[in-house]
Amino acid sequence: MTHKWNYQPITPEQAEASQQLAQELGISPILGKLLAERGITTAADARKFFRPQLPDLYDPFLMKDMDIAVERLNKAMGKKERILVYGDYDVDGTTAVALVYKFIQQFYSNIDYYIPDRYNEGYGVSTQGIDYAAESGVGLIIVLDCGIKAIEEITYAKEKGIDFIICDHHVPDDVLPPAVAILNAKREDNTYPYEHLSGCGVGFKFMQAFAINNGIEFHHLIPLLDLCAVSIASDIVPIMGENRILAYHGLKQLNSNPSVGLKAIIDVCGLTDKDITVSDIVFKIGPRINASGRIQNGKEAVDLLTEKDFSLALEKAGQINQYNETRKDLDKTMTEEANKIVADLDGLVDRRSIVLYNEDWHKGVIGIVASRLTEIYYRPAVVLTRTDDMATGSARSVSGFDVYKAIEYCRDLLENFGGHTYAAGLSMKVENVPAFIERFEKFVSQNILPEQTCAVIDIHAEIDFRDITPKFFSDLKKFNPFGPDNAKPIFCTHNVYDYGTSKVVGRDQEHIKLELVDNKSNNVMNGIAFGQSSHVRFIKTKRSFDICYSIEENTHKRGEVQLQIEDIKPN
Repeated sequence: MTHKWNYQPITPEQAEASQQLAQELGISPILGKLLAERGITTAADARKFFRPQLPDLYDPFLMKDMDIAVERLNKAMGKKERILVYGDYDVDGTTAVALVYKFIQQFYSNIDYYIPDRYNEGYGVSTQGIDYAAESGVGLIIVLDCGIKAIEEITYAKEKGIDFIICDHHVPDDVLPPAVAILNAKREDNTYPYEHLSGCGVGFKFMQAFAINNGIEFHHLIPLLDLCAVSIASDIVPIMGENRILAYHGLKQLNSNPSVGLKAIIDVCGLTDKDITVSDIVFKIGPRINASGRIQNGKEAVDLLTEKDFSLALEKAGQINQYNETRKDLDKTMTEEANKIVADLDGLVDRRSIVLYNEDWHKGVIGIVASRLTEIYYRPAVVLTRTDDMATGSARSVSGFDVYKAIEYCRDLLENFGGHTYAAGLSMKVENVPAFIERFEKFVSQNILPEQTCAVIDIHAEIDFRDITPKFFSDLKKFNPFGPDNAKPIFCTHNVYDYGTSKVVGRDQEHIKLELVDNKSNNVMNGIAFGQSSHVRFIKTKRSFDICYSIEENTHKRGEVQLQIEDIKPN
């Protein structure tokens, strides 16, 4: 795979701001440039960015309907109504349900939670769920991470005398459901200053407002922040603004004092005593929580996240770990099948999207397979399977392309759809699949930019090895946590050479362990290039080459820097 290196030019204003920031903050001008690229232009903003503070969270009552939502919750508790916390079966939904349930449960006992079954009920609010609520005497449902399009279902609940409070972050339609309160910063009439909260983040703001209204001190909310961090990292929402504050303090909580359920998952993942980062959540913690809803039922994930007994939590985490192993096997088999189908597609070179339909595929893993296809082919991908007489599926996107808009363009062919820029779900009658493939491709090919369909690495700064000092590295670490809108910086150094000691490593000799020098300093830099052993022959010729990389801490030698090489270009 050859990558195009995209050097990001800096505007004169950014250049001036970066010099100014470097001077005022006593940091390298290179890091000043990184701040300026993130829209941070004053020393005060930079200090807030480096040390996010909980008092800087927005007043939750700025969100439309928040006062109504709190009033309705207070009324339910005053009248001893039964409350049901209802959520989606993915990481964002299950963490959101766990958060709201755990907080309210400290003050109120007539409360339960419900996660719909992916296979019997499908996504979002189901009539089956409402029937369950009616049978168990529920008066109020708090729905999290879904519900913004559930007009019919919430109307049905109303007829049964059940009120709804919606906490969602997906894009609403023009007509909103008849809920008592709708907390969603993506509403047309939104009054909240930040619109990128995760579903769990919206749940947190609701609990923050409830606490303020009832004179409960903020420190009682801090133990819930680990769940916020897990949802923000897993749901791929921007890690800037309010999300940065929540993720920063959530990671702190996750590392210092995680809840019993998360501690059990951390142990099962082999992350004990390790400094847990966003990527540990994305690749290890999140997939295990998700596996429960993919393979069995998402309720098991909430059971684990709300568990108070550590030995029981470990048992449940072990079970969820098993689901994750099953999920990995399914994922591997389906991705191989999908790749075969794609390889046989006519005119793949000219297509800008990939839509695959296979009625035998496992519904729980199609989203992951869609992600894999976008990574391999750099095209927006939709993967569909059959459920009864419906084709249901998941869509994933490439950087900078709004797949939700592409699906919305086909809305007359669909029964149901929802989501956001990079991920969406949809369902349609099986006979509409061919028309959908055509229409989706038409929209994508008219709206996608050529650079979005090839492997691009964004280079944030060109530096020499002499720039990578201990102070530079410790200042760089303050940019954590990394994620969308605050990507881990990729640096590039030209004309580097093998120090003479680089070698291939790995079970199949697929990686290179590098020791490199450049001609500007005597620093020998250690690096690791995963899956790039094809370059080793050139490296050994002693000729110069260019590298782009992120700067990491060597996990085996604390405090020592290691370059994680993204790409190598021979000169």
